[in-house]
Amino acid sequence: MNLLLEAWGPLGRFLEAGGVFSYLVVGCSVVAVAIILEKAFSLRRGQVVPSEVAQAISELGSARTLGALEELCAREKSVLERLVLASLRNLALSKFENAEALQTKARAEIARLERGLVVLEIIVGIGPLLGLLGTISGLITIFGQVGEQGLSSQGGMIARGISEALHTTLLGLGVSVPCLVAHSIYSRRVELYSVELEDLCLELLAKLYGEGAVARF
Repeated sequence: MNLLLEAWGPLGRFLEAGGVFSYLVVGCSVVAVAIILEKAFSLRRGQVVPSEVAQAISELGSARTLGALEELCAREKSVLERLVLASLRNLALSKFENAEALQTKARAEIARLERGLVVLEIIVGIGPLLGLLGTISGLITIFGQVGEQGLSSQGGMIARGISEALHTTLLGLGVSVPCLVAHSIYSRRVELYSVELEDLCLELLAKLYGEGAVARF
């Protein structure tokens, strides 16, 4: 461990000064980075609401048939494509029954989009707390030594120890702030996608069951 810390240079010494709680905070940061990168990929617009599928729904009944729309969505790579296919496969049902089934499917898809965000929220909360625990632990150690050895010759040691104890607080805040920003951005993005998906699904159902329903081919 010491060799690894030496290899990391200043960062290694920083972590060593923070004690065991600093490693817990670093572990949280690794998890957070993995989730942030995964959500950056999975919440891309092309993975949720592809523009070509949204346009195909708008053109349904005029320039596009149900067969063409079903063929476009056959790859099932995005949330909207899976919802459209679910609706088309339930055409034998009434509009109400199809809407209920589509709503259930949509809730499952939104839950999948939100997966991992709760972990970011937890890290936002526990990051500063772990930092505070590290600080308190360090201060307890410092003042325990002062109690044993006396205060007169320990001024420099106290100042240095307090500085080291605050390392974990800084580290905890440094992890929680980016997590808070990412959680806010991704939560808002999921919310906006939910509204857009709902509008498109309602438009699709209206065209499937409205007057002069769209021909399949």
